[in-house]
Amino acid sequence: MIGRLPILDVYPALDCGTAKAAVGETFPVRATVLREGHGSPSAGVVLYDPDGRRYGHQEMREVAPGSDRYGTDVALPREGRWTFTIEAWADPFADWRRSAEIKVPLGQDTELMLEEGARLFERAARRVPSRPDLARVAAGLRDTSLTAAGRLTLATAPEVVDRLSESPIRELLTRSKRFPVMVHRRRALVGSWYEFFPRSEGAVLDGADGRRRSGTFATAAKRLPAIADMGFDVVYLPPIHPIGHSFRKGPNNTPHTRLADPATAGPGSVWAIGSPDGGHDAIHPDLGDIGDFDDFVAEARGHGLEIALDLALQCSPDHPWVREHPEWFRIRADGSIAHAENPPKKYQDIYPLDFDTDPEGIYAEVLRTVRYWMSHGVRIFRVDNPHTKPVAFWERLLGEIAETDPDVLFLSEAFTRPAMLKTLAKIGFHQSYTYFTWRNTKKEIESYLRELSEESSAYLRPNLFVNTPDILTAYLQNGGRPAFEIRAVLASLLSPTWGVYSGYELCENTAVAPGSEEYLDSEKYQYKPRDWDAAEASEMTITPLLRRLNFLRRKHPALQELRNLRFHHVDQPELICFSKYLAGAGARGDDDIILAVVNLDPHRTHEATVRLDMPALGLSSDDTFTATDQLSGESYSWGEANYVRLDPASQTAHVFTVTFAGSAP
Repeated sequence: MIGRLPILDVYPALDCGTAKAAVGETFPVRATVLREGHGSPSAGVVLYDPDGRRYGHQEMREVAPGSDRYGTDVALPREGRWTFTIEAWADPFADWRRSAEIKVPLGQDTELMLEEGARLFERAARRVPSRPDLARVAAGLRDTSLTAAGRLTLATAPEVVDRLSESPIRELLTRSKRFPVMVHRRRALVGSWYEFFPRSEGAVLDGADGRRRSGTFATAAKRLPAIADMGFDVVYLPPIHPIGHSFRKGPNNTPHTRLADPATAGPGSVWAIGSPDGGHDAIHPDLGDIGDFDDFVAEARGHGLEIALDLALQCSPDHPWVREHPEWFRIRADGSIAHAENPPKKYQDIYPLDFDTDPEGIYAEVLRTVRYWMSHGVRIFRVDNPHTKPVAFWERLLGEIAETDPDVLFLSEAFTRPAMLKTLAKIGFHQSYTYFTWRNTKKEIESYLRELSEESSAYLRPNLFVNTPDILTAYLQNGGRPAFEIRAVLASLLSPTWGVYSGYELCENTAVAPGSEEYLDSEKYQYKPRDWDAAEASEMTITPLLRRLNFLRRKHPALQELRNLRFHHVDQPELICFSKYLAGAGARGDDDIILAVVNLDPHRTHEATVRLDMPALGLSSDDTFTATDQLSGESYSWGEANYVRLDPASQTAHVFTVTFAGSAP
């Protein structure tokens, strides 16, 4: 039922699930507030902490004159389930002032208007006995020894308006229902991810006995200092569990039955989980044991890194669940268990779970498995293909984990239809892979990132991975080193969270076949040890760029926000310009402004004029500033219109910090 003053279209409020924020993150609260007639309503948001206590009240302002849309920006200081309500009320002082400032100068109803104002101030004084100055204003409005204009000026002086703002006269007070906002730890919003296969680090391809050998957690730990040195925060491990032998896939997804020597062909896909050595709660014996994993987690923590573990709810035919719980799988008409397939492709080495045959049994086992890894230091899970499991399953699982361990985070790998991707984000996933990987033109990037930073920002946190073991885009295949630089700059600066798959820093870009996004000799099916020292000495490495980008992300708070992204006009389609702006608490010199110009064409030099949206940077059209390129070290004097030229052979992008005369660099 609509209240006395209608409060409509509250944001953030979802049709399912709960809106998200991170500790200290600034997010908008908006509502449409209506009042009949010519009077304008006032509005505010009341915040309640996770214990239900009133935390504070913030006044809302009309977003645009005549829009009836009111808003304010909010930041919450700690984790938990917060709530807020919108209040709307009539403000008789504002209504009186609006009329009086029109009528009194025209001599219309002058004494009547001033008397009505005096009575308003008397009411305000009675409500707040500690403010006798309000009663003096009432007396001043009746003081006929003063001119009418002087009496009106007395009542509308800035200090008087401020006093009434502190203690407003509120009539027809109307409250909305309460709306929830789940506040997570900062890592849910901000982080740089690095994905690698532990089995490849230290692997031996040509042992003395002619056999290949896996790397271990101990050898993989030697890679951690370099990952930390590049400025990454999260190390994501694909599945580390035992791998099945039945229908095991060899190099480039070749069935072992077609290989000359299956015994030495390769270790199989890490996503074909389960063997006689165990299932989802076990470690592949080639990697070590649970003690070795604990040591790996501790070593990562010592370098300031968190471990994210893959949660892939599927099994090889050799998984213990297949033997112990055949009812958890779909049985075909011939009595066989249905394997995964995407016709005409078949994945005989993987059995999907059937979540409708014994939902409680599957739920209990998955919950137990997740809690097991949590007990061994894993506080982040990357969930493989969550869109192929029931949404209600995830809502329940993530909700139950959040009740006891709100610091545990889940990343959704749902490369699927938009409605499903967004629904999974709404019901509890803390982060989501996105379609960014395939957005390459300026039009595509601007349109999609506006959607991510504005339309869906209340519930979907984008993790902009530039590549994955499954995704080597044509742009990267054909663009050489400049393409890798361009995508890294875009991903790391457009979103607070981004990621790379190992080998990206070496610009690995050879596909298995024309038109395919699969890597040649994919690490999904075989060991891929890299000689990092030799590779880093080559001209192809972009490690210094990744290090610099992650340094800037940590140093500049503006890059740790999602909703502050703004695009600026460039008169050539090959160049894109965007900014992140965070206002400081003090003078203009405290503002944090990052301004990026990127050449999206990895093959050709382009020049253009960049025309900045100065208000989006907190500036006026005639302001000038010093733009210092954090990639080249060069400084320029910039204003509203600026010339740029970017040659991908030498520099694919400018990443500017902004300083003003007299401010610290």
